[in-house]
Amino acid sequence: MKEGYIIRDQENTHFITATVVDWIDVFTRKSYKGIVIDCLGFCTKNKSILLYGYVIMSNHIHIIIQSKDGKLSDLIRD
Repeated sequence: MKEGYIIRDQENTHFITATVVDWIDVFTRKSYKGIVIDCLGFCTKNKSILLYGYVIMSNHIHIIIQSKDGKLSDLIRD
């Protein structure tokens, strides 16, 4: 399993890309996009995320986020 990247400066704003395994076009269905949007909304209300913007492509997501309490790695992990 891949270890992933380390976020060294937990308090700055970051541009993050998350991809689907094997680049399968999962987000062409509205229901799956809706789940992602609902999750982002939950995180902004309950998980201390500052969400500046996002783009949902057919097989990956770009987000610009920041942690209010400086624990961005923990938020992404969760």
